[in-house]
Amino acid sequence: MVVSRRRAWRFGVPVVCLLAGALLGTTHGVSGGGEIRRSDSPRLVDLVRDAQWSVDRLSAQRDSLAAQIDQVRAGPAGGDAAVAALMARTAPLGVAAGTVPMHGSGLVVTLTDAQRDANGRFPRDASPDDLVVHQQDVQAVLNALWSGGADAVQLQDQRIIATSAPRCVGNTLLLNGRTYSPPYTVTAIGDVPAMQASLAAAPTVTLYKQYVVRFGLGYTEEPRADVQVAGSAGPITLHYAKPAGTG
Repeated sequence: MVVSRRRAWRFGVPVVCLLAGALLGTTHGVSGGGEIRRSDSPRLVDLVRDAQWSVDRLSAQRDSLAAQIDQVRAGPAGGDAAVAALMARTAPLGVAAGTVPMHGSGLVVTLTDAQRDANGRFPRDASPDDLVVHQQDVQAVLNALWSGGADAVQLQDQRIIATSAPRCVGNTLLLNGRTYSPPYTVTAIGDVPAMQASLAAAPTVTLYKQYVVRFGLGYTEEPRADVQVAGSAGPITLHYAKPAGTG
């Protein structure tokens, strides 16, 4: 038995060394002589950061052009009776499209991630997904407010219109090229009791409130006598439109 073990050891060592050498060679080939754990490919968060920089730059250009348009409207042409009448006709469309600021009585809803307790711990049975606000949570609040008859809704500092699409990127929210971290504040103008009743009846909002109790997520509803929402400053692209009066 001793001889057999020695023979196995004698033949096993070269085999192990050969395999180790092959592994090292493969590793070097894959890494190109560099560090394998280091990644030179940009992460998603870096791509979003670069995109947000571009959005901020283009937004500044847009604001400059909008100011020039306002100057033209206020000029001699803007004083023309026909132009003034046309602008008066289009003003209500701006309200419906969400391009003009509004204020009035409303409701402010705030959602935020769970916080650690006094001992610096989260609930024992919580998974990471249980402790953060998700896209569907924000979307559920937005939908409930619209269902409750909201006249205007704003998420963070941006007006929500028909083409708005909040998206989750990691633990942040992406809206029109800009990223936001919690807490997420939704401001709505409208009948406060009706909006609160709609929030209370929404199944997804009810589920979120259960997570508030169980895992410590944040949720508040604050009625206010007067709130302000911004007008949407982004471009509005109509994908399904036809001339008025064509049926």
